[in-house]
Amino acid sequence: MSGRSLRIASIPGDGTGPEVTAEAMKVLAAVSKLDGFAYEVETLDWGGDRYLRSGELIPEGGLELLRTKSAIFLGAIGHPEVAPGILEKGLLLELRFKLDQYINLRPVKLLPGVETPLAGRGPADIDFVVVRENTEDLYCGVGGFLKKGTPDEVAVQQAIYTRKGCERCIRWAFDFTRKRNSPKKTLTLVAKTNVLTFGHDLWWRTFQEVAKEYPDVKTDYNHVDACCMWMVKNPDAYDVIVTTNMFGDIITDLAGILQGGMGVAAGGNLNPDPGGVSMFEPMGGSAPKYKGTNQINPVAAINAMAMLLEHTGQPASAAKIDRAVAQVTGTKMKSQAAGKMGYGTREIGDFVVAALGSASH
Repeated sequence: MSGRSLRIASIPGDGTGPEVTAEAMKVLAAVSKLDGFAYEVETLDWGGDRYLRSGELIPEGGLELLRTKSAIFLGAIGHPEVAPGILEKGLLLELRFKLDQYINLRPVKLLPGVETPLAGRGPADIDFVVVRENTEDLYCGVGGFLKKGTPDEVAVQQAIYTRKGCERCIRWAFDFTRKRNSPKKTLTLVAKTNVLTFGHDLWWRTFQEVAKEYPDVKTDYNHVDACCMWMVKNPDAYDVIVTTNMFGDIITDLAGILQGGMGVAAGGNLNPDPGGVSMFEPMGGSAPKYKGTNQINPVAAINAMAMLLEHTGQPASAAKIDRAVAQVTGTKMKSQAAGKMGYGTREIGDFVVAALGSASH
């Protein structure tokens, strides 16, 4: 992507989404000026307000528009006047599935100055990555009701796993572990093979077969319940985790708390294939009660922008943002919690911009 203009679709979304997106864009403008790369942003008003106004989630031609972009930046979705599930399923999951963003990438890194609930642990102890399959499992929406609303009601929700889906996620995770700057070089499969003896047997067999092609990568296995225990007890044992869609959804929230909360956690929904379009977002949600108060933590959104740059051909700029964020969290912020940071949303963004200069070295 270097030498060409980055074409970014921005979906600021709902609640505080536009506020944290503005800070991420502020940092993007500053680092692009420092590093001399060109970019353009097209802002899309998709989200709760548009849905309430028009009944429309993704407008006609919307997916085709996104396919012309280098990447998507999503601020947040979730509107208090829209029933739960409508925006999540009709917008977020729809984009993941239709754009085949089959990797959910969640770095779990404790930043300097950020408190973790784990006593005695610091940044050297919490630095791992979760690779979550992003287009299969219970999220496929296969199932239905029988006799709904009666005492005899039956609800069926089916998990779908394919060899292709398992293998492409596992293979990507092995490649990622091989390239990751970590002495551990260990990929841990997290599943539940002792109970989910069909779908997770497919995951297990695929993992074992692909592992033969990566003799330089160590492998391990955790049942998901054991993983939750070990993430709390020994987070430093992990390097890269690969897991299913449902389990990945759950353990990354636990991981987010270990790294200090959703105010600093960012993630990517990746289609790493040639021509694929990926989407990057803060994990904290729309937090509508903080809308317009300048109190929400923008660090997660800024971290998401760093991820976007890393995956679109600007890794040096991404690293520069990472160093600037670490400098700010280590010296300026009293807390990561909304309303308790010691500074406002816009001020934190300004601090990161100011730190970019010293982060160049």
